[in-house]
Amino acid sequence: MIIDGMADRPLEEFGFKTPLEAATTPNMDKLAETGICGIMDPIKPGIRAGSDTSHISILGYDPYEVYTGRGPFEAAGVGVDVLEGDIAFRCNFSTANDDGVITDRRAGRIRERTEELANAMNSIDIEGVHIIFKESTGHRAVLVLRGDGLSDQVSAADPKYDGKKWTRVEPLDETQEARKTADILNQVVEKSYDILKDHPLNLERIENGENPGNIILPRGAGAVPHVQAFSDKYGLKAACIAETGLIKGIGKITGMDIIDIEGATGGVDTNLNNITQGILDTAAKDYDFLLINIDGADEAGHDGNAQEKLEFIEKADQVVGKLMGLEDLYFILTADHSTPLSVMDHTGDPVPLIINGPDIRVDDVKIYNERAASKGGLCRIRGSDVMNILMDLMNKSTKFGA
Repeated sequence: MIIDGMADRPLEEFGFKTPLEAATTPNMDKLAETGICGIMDPIKPGIRAGSDTSHISILGYDPYEVYTGRGPFEAAGVGVDVLEGDIAFRCNFSTANDDGVITDRRAGRIRERTEELANAMNSIDIEGVHIIFKESTGHRAVLVLRGDGLSDQVSAADPKYDGKKWTRVEPLDETQEARKTADILNQVVEKSYDILKDHPLNLERIENGENPGNIILPRGAGAVPHVQAFSDKYGLKAACIAETGLIKGIGKITGMDIIDIEGATGGVDTNLNNITQGILDTAAKDYDFLLINIDGADEAGHDGNAQEKLEFIEKADQVVGKLMGLEDLYFILTADHSTPLSVMDHTGDPVPLIINGPDIRVDDVKIYNERAASKGGLCRIRGSDVMNILMDLMNKSTKFGA
């Protein structure tokens, strides 16, 4: 169970505690008291892991070999049947003015009816290239380019910050394929504004005082990778319960069953009751492994909203409490990276981790947070160690040597 972006740095407003230290988390604390704790570098010390690369690493795949970019995982996660040779991108519905300045990268965190905007985008016609566009959760979407002579060696259109013009896509190498792909993407961005600025949904949003999703900003280019199925790698039947297309895509590309949850938005407004029930229902089925991702703490971290992050952690603790009655399993609780409120982005700080279950060497840690977990019996590990430890605890690992 990964609480996305939960780890943080000390904040003066919390008495120089992290949000996790300041939050009231009796269930996580109980899990720590009866388990073994440590801290984890999702990839390796000091590396600022993305949610994608950290999950890949925690599942025991080498992100430096498997990861080609975020796009293919996002696309697979929202139900696009990506094919070898496709170039996929992660996108935002964003708000731009007539000068191309991005005034809101997340279009007011648009939540509803984005499929109408996606359908309009699929009207784009560029000779020799099939354009596939699909909405994801919230302001997120995916773009897939299918055709001959394409490359994933292109830059992003997203300027990363509000108040800047969208960035023209450039080739990252000197190949004709990269130049062609960059040109196509620039056309897509320009055409998106022409198509979406007067879309009825956006006109309605403007009338209601909401920011319109009137431009598409692609980033995270990647060619579809070849990945060994999780079931072949470990001999485990696995399911994935996640909110965002990105994490669902990692589950799908690794061959996991994807369990969709109604009302799972990927934000602080997500329906945690439905997520909890979905976990309980799936745990009762014939699965050996569940990958669970809950995203709201990360959103609050990116927004710099300290109180929202603390409150979401406390809500996530209630989810943990409802799952603690499950028997005969190993419960691993961690984060995929730190998203400090002071930075409003991912950092390379290690994250706390608990393993709770049968025959665990329980340590002396009594509470769950970044500093307390560092005193635990697991010490400091990497994300790539997690599956090895789990397989050994499940007595499913293979002996190395005689």
